[in-house]
Amino acid sequence: MHRKGSDAMQPIFETTRKGLLDFVLLRYHDQPEYLWRSSPGHAVLRHAENRKWYLLVMNLPREKLGMPGGGSVDVAELKCDPILSGSLRGEPGILPAYHMNRDSWITVLLDGSVDPERLAFLLDVSYTLTGLGRAKNGAPRQNRDWLIPANPAVYDVEQDFARDGTIFWKQTTNVRVGDPVYLYMAAPVSAVLHQCVARQVEIREDGPDGPRRLMKLKLVRRFSPEQLSRAVLQQHGIRTVRGPCGLTNSLRHYIGTLPEE
Repeated sequence: MHRKGSDAMQPIFETTRKGLLDFVLLRYHDQPEYLWRSSPGHAVLRHAENRKWYLLVMNLPREKLGMPGGGSVDVAELKCDPILSGSLRGEPGILPAYHMNRDSWITVLLDGSVDPERLAFLLDVSYTLTGLGRAKNGAPRQNRDWLIPANPAVYDVEQDFARDGTIFWKQTTNVRVGDPVYLYMAAPVSAVLHQCVARQVEIREDGPDGPRRLMKLKLVRRFSPEQLSRAVLQQHGIRTVRGPCGLTNSLRHYIGTLPEE
């Protein structure tokens, strides 16, 4: 089974305060909120729908974290499944929660010691655990659309689509079955060429570098390079596509006006 394209999905960002907040802006379009005058280095990120925190960023003295040396360090607090929190705290750069409940939150050092893919995974877990699975009236969660980059120099998606109209892709976000997924082909194409729908998610597979998460995408529509070029995306609020992110309302509406080929 050909799955080379999944390797194009590794998130690339510095695991620092700025790197993480820039990544959150790209992925979720959320801005940090600074709520405490007495702690200007503390910021929270929360869901627009339910106002729950999914990320807390702080600057703390190392001694308060039980770390050697003086000075301070930036950290992120993320919600985690209590079953996993114990084992995660044994990994380099991951500590018991400082501010939140230690049973269901963890502290991650933002000093470059944690792999960006690992941090992106933990961010998605926290975002999922604190989000709305269902609306207040009990209705199912509304499908979320995703914009995902692909490298045409590394992976020819048409080769797999030609086989049976599906591809397997590395999953680093909270994509769920039924979510629309738009593939942005990087330079020299620099345009969205494919609209897919997630048919299977959270597929676990042993790869050459260890276990990985995959999702199965079904092709539902093609676009010409001019329809959703990089310039068009920028006109509708998507400045760059370095990692998975959501569509803006403006872009979503624009795509709805495009004629189907």
